[in-house]
Amino acid sequence: MFAEIITIGDELLIGQVIDTNSAWMGRELNKVGIEVIRVVSVRDRSEEIIDAVDSAMKRADVVLMTGGLGPTKDDITKQTLCNYFHTELVFDEAVFENVKRVLSRGVPMNALNQSQALVPKDCLVINNRVGSASISWFERNNKVLVSMPGVPQEMTTVMSEEIIPRLCKKFRTDAIVHKTYTVKNHPESVLAQELESWEVSLPQAIKLAYLPKLGLIRLRLTGRGEHGQEERIKLLMDQEGARLKAILGDDVIDENDVPLEKAVGDLLRKRKATLSTAESCTGGSIAARLTCVPGSSDYFKGSIVAYANEVKVNVLQVSPQTLEEQGAVSRQTVIEMVKGAMNTLKTDCAIATSGIAGPGGGTDEKPVGTVWIAAAYKGEIRTMKQESNRGREMNVERAGNNALLLLLELLK
Repeated sequence: MFAEIITIGDELLIGQVIDTNSAWMGRELNKVGIEVIRVVSVRDRSEEIIDAVDSAMKRADVVLMTGGLGPTKDDITKQTLCNYFHTELVFDEAVFENVKRVLSRGVPMNALNQSQALVPKDCLVINNRVGSASISWFERNNKVLVSMPGVPQEMTTVMSEEIIPRLCKKFRTDAIVHKTYTVKNHPESVLAQELESWEVSLPQAIKLAYLPKLGLIRLRLTGRGEHGQEERIKLLMDQEGARLKAILGDDVIDENDVPLEKAVGDLLRKRKATLSTAESCTGGSIAARLTCVPGSSDYFKGSIVAYANEVKVNVLQVSPQTLEEQGAVSRQTVIEMVKGAMNTLKTDCAIATSGIAGPGGGTDEKPVGTVWIAAAYKGEIRTMKQESNRGREMNVERAGNNALLLLLELLK
């Protein structure tokens, strides 16, 4: 069963607002066996909306639209859908009562707000419990089109509480199962070559996708079958996953598709160990990732962002001699930084980074992209040198991934 998503709004196309709705809908629909085959963004132009709707209705069983339902003149979705489905806007008393309820929070009622109670005549109207714009559910030739607000909180609420349950009741959805393995130490092309014979022998019901990240690759297996075949597909997936792990061994570091920071946190909690970071070129971004995980206060104590050499010396006890003789970007410096973080913040383990993120600051000996990384746990310290230059942002992200991966290996 297939769905198409249409997002409406000039703000999406000029980059003023990022479309997070489509990603959320894609994930949630996939969980119930509905595959999104296309996402289209269009301007607030009636003819462009109609063209997108007409095209989507030819391909998909379900068309989900977001945006253009507000009270202002640029919100034209309702009238456009009336034109497409040959109907008209009518006043709906139940919707008006909902608008009044929502506006009772302090927004004055005026003619524009009152217009929110005008809804397409020939459709199922669903009230929006967290906003004033109602939802329109159209059906034609056993296909469904749903028009929802573009405000993410409103969309996610109505999708979870109303739309997805109704779709599951109306349609017999497919069985779709995903399993994602995170792999280290393999460039994408090398990994593909190593897995070629396994990949070509996969059952027809299972497909493989490569999802590269900086320093890591996620391998996603997707199994598909008819409704009610979930257990058979899961068994096939487990069998192929076992074959994959037999090929790659310890290079498979995770099979739960969790971020590195959560995988590290889970192990820290299991070991009852505490963590600190000492960051130079990564500027606290590793600490930020770690603390984004709910419950990270169980194991994460703090971070020292030692961007300047005097902070490395005065706070982390890095030797001035080390900095003078080997430089801030060196193996010995990050070893002393990781020790200093553990001593200063009294933790069981630590991560340290120091490098040249760019775009300037590089030398022939230490070009831009050079980053030294250290991780320590239970008296053992491991280091690595990162040398590729992918631009400042990617250099920093890659260093964070490598630092967390280094600690993950120590904890395991």
